[in-house]
Amino acid sequence: MEATEIKHFIEAALLAAGRPLNIDQLKGLFDQRMAPEKAEIRKAIETLNIEYEDRGIVISEVASGFRMQVKAAMADRLQKLWEERPPRYSRALFETLALIAYRQPITRGDIEDIRGVSVSSNIVRQLLERDWVRVVGHRDVPGRPAMFGTTKGFLDYFGLKKLDDLPPLADLSDWESLRVQLNLPDVEDPSENGADAIADAAAQDLPVLYPQNDDAEESAAESAAEEQLTEESEEELVVNKWPDPIV
Repeated sequence: MEATEIKHFIEAALLAAGRPLNIDQLKGLFDQRMAPEKAEIRKAIETLNIEYEDRGIVISEVASGFRMQVKAAMADRLQKLWEERPPRYSRALFETLALIAYRQPITRGDIEDIRGVSVSSNIVRQLLERDWVRVVGHRDVPGRPAMFGTTKGFLDYFGLKKLDDLPPLADLSDWESLRVQLNLPDVEDPSENGADAIADAAAQDLPVLYPQNDDAEESAAESAAEEQLTEESEEELVVNKWPDPIV
């Protein structure tokens, strides 16, 4: 198969898929008798990106594979296409997510010790339901608290290929730098009493998937996430333990 035909086929496949496709998935779309080598597929993607340099689209590689997307410079000007109001998240939620990403595997108690305030039940539920975090195991201490790590969905959403691509973060006071580098939305600062009030306010703009109640209901939500974990394939993202933030 000629290089031009391979290039055009991959371009069409990524446009039609609407989601990331890895090299094996792209190769599997070709007729087996005419399937190109993986190196040829990568070369075709590189050629497409060269052709896209002066255009408003790009093929980006994320954790799950390659996807076609509009360039960041075009995204703001295309907001009218997305009429639905984007979900609002609190700074407390993103601080919790940042701690999981940079310190994983980490327990809820660890997060509370670092932030100095309790973690809202809504925050844990939202992160699990967004498929940004998952239960990766249990700490071998009394009570066996769940340890959380990030998912491929987290990497895909923030346009990252692997955890090493996360921008360096000195501490949570460097929030604005992290927000800009990951292109996060503007969020409200937490009050002196912590982030629970802000999390509750943000939750009003999000579908509440579970009623906010006592710790027993939260444990049930975490147990459901753990059951889902056992059903996932071995190809699930392997979470590594991150070193302490740079001082």
